[in-house]
Amino acid sequence: MLTRAEKVALVEQLTEKLQRAQAVVLTDFRGLDVAATNELRARLRKEGVEYRVVKNTLIRRAAAQAGIEGLDSLLEGPTALAFGYDDPVVPARELARFAKDFNQLQIKGGILQGRVIDTKEIQRLAELPSRDELLAKVVGGVQAPLYGLVGVLTATLRSFVYAVDALRRQREAEA
Repeated sequence: MLTRAEKVALVEQLTEKLQRAQAVVLTDFRGLDVAATNELRARLRKEGVEYRVVKNTLIRRAAAQAGIEGLDSLLEGPTALAFGYDDPVVPARELARFAKDFNQLQIKGGILQGRVIDTKEIQRLAELPSRDELLAKVVGGVQAPLYGLVGVLTATLRSFVYAVDALRRQREAEA
């Protein structure tokens, strides 16, 4: 049992995490055994997502301090929070994948950049490409025309060199 001072400190930590996180996904983990929970934590940790089980009353207080409203409907039953600090897609995607493998894990909803979202929005978020994938597509889209331009310029230069070489051979043959 946590002391009052420990609870206050935990609420302050949660408030800071809720404000800093790009996305937070709330889950109901009832029915998961220890091995499945450890596997989930390992998967999330590998992706840079923090996963914590927290009492609903402490989550309510931290959310209120962080200025997040509308979370009460999601805070029924045991709740674990998955904090995604860098990419808002990662916690949603990883938890959705895990929930397909382990039906006991239920996604309750979440918080996306300070706004409460439901399970359907979490599923849509999980289907989006990650930030790194989107950046790769943008770079690829910019890079492809540049490679084409380099090819055209190289071909033009090559043609000019061949023309000068042919002219040189012709003059040598005439002389």
